[in-house]
Amino acid sequence: MENNWFVVGLFVLLVINTIGAIITVFRRPRSIASVFAWLLALIFLPGIGFFLYLFAGRKIDDEIIFRLNSHREQRIEEINQLIESHNQQFLIESQSSSSELLKDYFNYSQEAPVTRGNQVRIITDGQEKFKQLLQDIQQAKATIHLEYYAIFDDQIGNQLLQLLVKKAQEGLEVRVLFDPFGGGTTIRFFNPLIQAAGKVLPFITARDFIRKTRLNYHLHRKVVIIDGKISWTGGFNVGDQYLNVTKKFGYWRDTHARIIGTASFSLQEVFIRDWNASVTCAEDYLTYQPKFFTLPTQEELGNISLQIVADGPNRDDQVLKGGFIKMILGAKKRILIQTPYLIPDDSMMDALLIAVRSGVEVNIMIPCMPDHPFIYRATQYYASNLHKKGVKISIYTGGFLHAKVLVIDDHISSFGTMNQDIRSYALNFEVNAFVYNQELTKTLAETFEKDLEQSIELTDAMIAQQSLWLKTKQSVARLLSPIL
Repeated sequence: MENNWFVVGLFVLLVINTIGAIITVFRRPRSIASVFAWLLALIFLPGIGFFLYLFAGRKIDDEIIFRLNSHREQRIEEINQLIESHNQQFLIESQSSSSELLKDYFNYSQEAPVTRGNQVRIITDGQEKFKQLLQDIQQAKATIHLEYYAIFDDQIGNQLLQLLVKKAQEGLEVRVLFDPFGGGTTIRFFNPLIQAAGKVLPFITARDFIRKTRLNYHLHRKVVIIDGKISWTGGFNVGDQYLNVTKKFGYWRDTHARIIGTASFSLQEVFIRDWNASVTCAEDYLTYQPKFFTLPTQEELGNISLQIVADGPNRDDQVLKGGFIKMILGAKKRILIQTPYLIPDDSMMDALLIAVRSGVEVNIMIPCMPDHPFIYRATQYYASNLHKKGVKISIYTGGFLHAKVLVIDDHISSFGTMNQDIRSYALNFEVNAFVYNQELTKTLAETFEKDLEQSIELTDAMIAQQSLWLKTKQSVARLLSPIL
């Protein structure tokens, strides 16, 4: 009799859990893939699933959306006027039809305008990146703005902090925006900078943790703007592992860029937007001051046209992913992609396969090792799936590949912080530069080709040799990939 009551009680709890899971998941609009992934977690992990959902499954808070979108159009219009005025001195470069369509797409989405006359230096080595970045900060005269997903409390993290403290003590305006969940650092790490009159804020999604408990939305951008003119963006965070001095990953292969020109204005606007959304005191609110937007001198002018595009879960249209799809569908000859995480959603999968079926060569390069094992299993699943459908998968063996690059037909390209995964498409706050310049695009393509020398191509034989247990882990990771 007692056993019968136990079975009945267990059945009732499972029914309640299932009904609760359905109500919870369908309360707010989300993708079908995300719906089914969360239903699996909630139904098959009773209790634990709801705890995970509490911290990682809820939609972004309405207050955060309002603060990030507040006065957005007005701010962009003000900066557009500065950029367009500067653009007048440059001849309009002849562009492919796909380039023009991509520009139109971003303009229609009310993103930053195309900026002309930029200098851009691509850097793929961590030692070189931080040497130049620290030098730029050392030479700063007025303002230093940093925004990073991860700043670690290690050798390079402390070296950067000490330099920022020094510049703040010299009277410069130093501001740092960070995501506490990226590098595991807290505001206490920055106390020396705060005591030196520097300003430091955790990004808004990390604030009010107990009440709002949103762990799924991260500031994944890596942006530095110095004196309103020199800027940096790309894949490198701040940590020793990016300097190739740790054993875990070996050589860290990434793609970052140093920019001089009005493209820095667009990155500055992104920083100001994120900063103002994260402030808790009115006195910390940033206005659009002239010193934040410094025109380059004649000696500093370049010939590269860039469009800086930021995206995040505060918007529903997934502008960056849409831009990538538009680039892919406009390809005529070849598509080169580098990404540490390959977890495309259905729309991206369709775009890649349409390109392959149209006779376009598609080559996607992924790392040979994981930094997040479960996510890497999903990457392996999609790599095998795409290989079977005609996509060439190159596995980089020279260390850990963290670059986020897309090259189309040697005339248009993109680099920045956005991975080819659902998290970057829909959950992270990202920023990418879109390049309308054949010379710089050629540089990115040649870098890809050089990386091929340290890569192996995924083959049918390699997939066949994978154990049943490994394929099972890949399949499970794929089922949960919409919420990874």
